[in-house]
Amino acid sequence: MAERAALEELVRLQGERVRALKQQKANAEQIEEEVAKLLKLKAQLGPDEGKQKFVLKTPKGTRDYSPRQMAVREKVFDVIINCFKRHGAEVIDTPVFELKETLTGKYGEDSKLIYDLKDQGGELLSLRYDLTVPFARYLAMNKLTNIKRYHIAKVYRRDNPAMTRGRYREFYQCDFDIAGQFDPMIPDAECLKIMCEILSSLQLGNFLIKVNDRRILDGMFAVCGVPDSKFRTICSSVDKLDKVSWEEVKNEMVGEKGLAPEVADHIGDYVQQHGGVSLVEQLLQDPKLSQNKQALEGLGDLKLLFEYLTLFSIADKISFDLSLARGLDYYTGVIYEAVLLQTPAQAGEEPVGVGSVAAGGRYDGLVGMFDPKGRKVPCVGLSIGVERIFSIVEQRLEALEEKVRTTETQVLVASAQKKLLEERLKLVSELWDAGIKAELLYKKNPKLLNQLQYCEEAGIPLVAIIGEQELKDGVIKLRSVARREEVDVRREDLVEEIKKRTSQPLCIC
Repeated sequence: MAERAALEELVRLQGERVRALKQQKANAEQIEEEVAKLLKLKAQLGPDEGKQKFVLKTPKGTRDYSPRQMAVREKVFDVIINCFKRHGAEVIDTPVFELKETLTGKYGEDSKLIYDLKDQGGELLSLRYDLTVPFARYLAMNKLTNIKRYHIAKVYRRDNPAMTRGRYREFYQCDFDIAGQFDPMIPDAECLKIMCEILSSLQLGNFLIKVNDRRILDGMFAVCGVPDSKFRTICSSVDKLDKVSWEEVKNEMVGEKGLAPEVADHIGDYVQQHGGVSLVEQLLQDPKLSQNKQALEGLGDLKLLFEYLTLFSIADKISFDLSLARGLDYYTGVIYEAVLLQTPAQAGEEPVGVGSVAAGGRYDGLVGMFDPKGRKVPCVGLSIGVERIFSIVEQRLEALEEKVRTTETQVLVASAQKKLLEERLKLVSELWDAGIKAELLYKKNPKLLNQLQYCEEAGIPLVAIIGEQELKDGVIKLRSVARREEVDVRREDLVEEIKKRTSQPLCIC
């Protein structure tokens, strides 16, 4: 070991010699000679078995976020949280991992995407897949039967990531849920109203919310002749209709899942229909579907839901779509999904969906799965697909080449002459104590021009300039960076003046 350490030291010294010669621009022959000596020493050193090449990268399906990206994210989160609070929600949090048995059997075919953790202390754990199952566990554990809550946190899925489309293995979900025994469809209608408010506030363009009901789907499968044991797996096939053609879905049903071709065709007659309340009324008259108790209940509730959506003035944003299935096993009633619409290229064509940005539904049986006595707590909720929204907002800002402020600094404390560091420190401290977001440059005697340039680059709107004359007069020169106008403000009035000038909210979206 001592020999190797000595050799490593020789390599280090020789390396420094080579670098010094290059900096001194010594002649090429001399540099070449010293490089040869360095390589010879390195050859004697041999490969270091203890050191492995380290690749600097984030794990697959994850990413870092720059200050600019975080500024956009915070603005989007503010819009969402303000809406949740406006509708009376409380906030909760749950652990990032749960007991494996808590998550097992709740997600249908998607269960294979759960991240399992190694046994570290006598418990088998998994990273949370969503925020809904932990919420149901929280309700059962705390014996809660009534709560309106929101929860914004990261979830984890061992999925094939598509980063450019906002699909990750680690990502945020923004959930809003109403738990409790209430009259039908009132909480469900409010969830759809919240979706509309958030998507409208974020100005993402035109959107449509597709609505269906699990009971209608199950009734449809029953009258079409799907065996009970295949309901969930056929449901997950139908759920792919927004991404692939009916023919591909039919081939999967028949070829992979063993459904009879005529049964698949019968399903196809239904799932390719979409419309408004008139389609609900049409299906209530359907000779087969109207004979199925489950489907009849679902259609009755959807008719009532459309009445409430009309009162909320959002019925024009909602489409009853029989192809919407939502693959998760825990849904029991109304289900919905919001998609952004692309403007059609030709007049008269229907708008095309370009991706889901929010989804949710009713899950009345989930809490009962955790309760020792099987007591059910009816629940309905929604989840905003923020990662997709972030991608869209970022792309829009890049296309517009808009500058995004990454700090909220209201004022920079600057000096016009040298030897005023103490005065700058005293003033910035006064401003901080008064709740003003303030900065100063970390130099004893910065040039005024450099201080003003920093403000322009960082988007800081105001500069509080201290000079020898201002100190004598008891004033501070307050400069507007954008207008390049200066006014003298009495020191005791400075905080109020800064607050008055920076009271306008910042807008990133």
